[in-house]
This record gives sequence, structure tokens and C-alpha cells, in this order.
Amino acid sequence: MVAATYQLKRADFIFKNENDWEKVLSKTLESEPRELINELMSSELKGRGGAGFPTGLKWKLSSEEKSKTKYVICNADEGEPGTFKDREILTKVPYKVLTAMAVCGHVIGSGKGYIYLRGEYKFLVPDLEKAIKEFEYYCKEIGFKFTIDIFMGSGAYICGEETALFESMEGKRGEPRNKPPFPTSIGYMNEPTVINNVETLAHTYTIFKYGSKKFYDLGVQYSRGSKLFSVSGDTPKPGIYELELGMSLQDFVSEFGDGDTKAVQVGGASGFLVPRKRFEETTIGFQGKLTGISLPTGGSMMLFNSSRSMFNVLDNYLDFFNEESCGQCSPCRVGCQQLLKGIKAVKRGEKTALYLDKLLKLSETMQMTAKCGLGQSVGNSFSSIVENFREEMIY
Repeated sequence: MVAATYQLKRADFIFKNENDWEKVLSKTLESEPRELINELMSSELKGRGGAGFPTGLKWKLSSEEKSKTKYVICNADEGEPGTFKDREILTKVPYKVLTAMAVCGHVIGSGKGYIYLRGEYKFLVPDLEKAIKEFEYYCKEIGFKFTIDIFMGSGAYICGEETALFESMEGKRGEPRNKPPFPTSIGYMNEPTVINNVETLAHTYTIFKYGSKKFYDLGVQYSRGSKLFSVSGDTPKPGIYELELGMSLQDFVSEFGDGDTKAVQVGGASGFLVPRKRFEETTIGFQGKLTGISLPTGGSMMLFNSSRSMFNVLDNYLDFFNEESCGQCSPCRVGCQQLLKGIKAVKRGEKTALYLDKLLKLSETMQMTAKCGLGQSVGNSFSSIVENFREEMIY
């Protein structure tokens, strides 16, 4: 049963409608870049796109590069299934993102920013361009040269990966680059580039306005601050919620479940599916092994109740990955096809249940050998669903 007395630790910073962005920008630009970097690093903000790289460190590394040309890019290619928070940020509080981009430009020595917008979000362009025009006018008024352009993607999931995004912006096929070098030294147009997720930039606005301690005091050790969660699936409360990091999955289900939640997909199709028996021991954040199982997430939280077939869920994920693989590396290109064909063959009885073990080994190989996060993450959902719901893959 849903615990009626439970109260999740909510926060209200991202969508708080504040009209003083001009003051925040002017005040922040008066600070030395080193001070702003230290403020970010003190907050322990980690990237909200899912990878969790320290934001302050990313800015610091790029600021130390000697190149005269640098870029600031907002990754708004929100293509992960089950995630729909970034479009709301750009719709409701775009100035927070624009301000953070300009501050980043001040810190690293860049006068140019880009918003890489998902192709399906074209409807956001008119209002976003209007906000950018007003923002650039104010920057000019205070003597700070920083301009922002919108670059439209074409709906390719792979372009959410930062280096594939650069390739797309440069007019090339959207395929990941080898790393190193990393974007902070060689990014867009082979110049030092800071690329941050939409939500990450919105959080930096909060930090620069209220101070790092305000942010640091939220969440738990190694997982500071709040996080936006896109809640969907079998839930009576679908929508976007800002919650503190460090909660247990059981707490989450108590608040958003329908009383019959048997599994939660944490982090979208590229994340992990957690069964009911592991809700209590699983926390949402970057805590590592300090508190049992800890899972980071870009924000997607999909709940499934007993009416859902986990085979159908996995079949849907694999069909998605098979379609979205860029095909550049064999482990991902061939692996996605074989995993999809394999589970269908087992379901039809053409292969025995033991074949699932071979497919699990294939997914492990993909994790170790695929070139980018797409191929490496396919095994997350595959292994977590097959291992926890094997009977549904067979019958």
C-alpha cells in the first residue's frame, strides 16, 4: 500500500519564477573567474545529464586552456525515453539557462554559446529566440559580449552524446569521437568547449544566486543538491518533480507508485530496471557502494505495475537501440540486432532458456567494447530485466 504519511524531500529552485536574472548576471560578472569556479566546486554540483561529472572541474579545465577561441554549449537534445524535464526548463525559465551560459563564457573566456535543441522541440524556437534576443540586448547594455545561437538537431538519439553532437554541429554524420582528447581541450571545431545539460546550467544559476552552501545542504554526501525527475508509467502522479538526491527507491515508490509497482526503470532505456525486492536497498544518486546499490539518473523514472510484461518492455528498448545505433562500431551495430533477435527467438521457443545466458555475455562484451555510451549502456536494461524477470522472457 502507498504510505499516506510519507513526505519526500522536495525542493523548489529550478521552476521558481524569478525576474531578477539581470541582477544575478551583473553581479556574477563582477566576480573573478577563479571565485566562480571555487563556488561551483564547493557546491559539488555534478552533471545532471546522467554521467555526473563535476561541473566546477569541467569549467576549470576549460578555463586553463590557452586557446583564444572557446565555446559554451547547452545540450538540449533530450532524447532519452521517459525524460521531458529540459523542455519545461527552456519553456518556463529560459533566462536561468542563458544566464548560466554567459557566466560560463565569462569564466572560460568565451563570447559564443550554442543551444543544441532536439529536432522534435522545434516548437520551442520562437519563444526561445525571443528570450535570447532580450538577453543579448542586456549583455550589450552592460558591456559583456556574449551571443547565443540555436542549432537544431534532427532527432538522432546518438547526438545526445557530446562528441557526436559536435560532429552534427560541424555538418558531419553524428558519430562519437574517440576519447581522449576531451571536450574541455578539444571540442566543437577542435576548440576548448564546455558542454552542459540544460538542467545542470539551471542549477548553476541557483548556486550563483543563493550561494554554494544553499545547494550543498540539499541531498546527501557525494550526491549534493536537488534533481528534476520525469515521472511516468503506472503512476497516479505523472509529471516533473524537483527532489533532493539520496532518497531510497522505496521512498520514491511510496510517493509515486500506484500500490502495485513491481519495477522501476531508473534513467530511461539506457538505465537500470530495479525490481520490487531491491527498492529498499537502492538509492538515487552518486553514492557508490556506501549505501548499497546507488543509481544515478538523467531524470527519467518509469514505473511498471503487475499488468506490464517485462518482455514487451525489453523488446521495446532493444528495438529503440537497434534503430538509434549510429552503426559506427561493430559491438553496438551487431550487438543490438542480435540481442533483439535473441529474445524473440527464446520467446518463440526457437532457442532454449539457456540462450539468455549467451545473450547476457554478449551484452557484457558490448559494455566493454562499444565506442560510446549508447552501446555501453544497452546492457544496463538488458541484464537487469533478464536477470530479474527471466521467467517473463520465456513464457
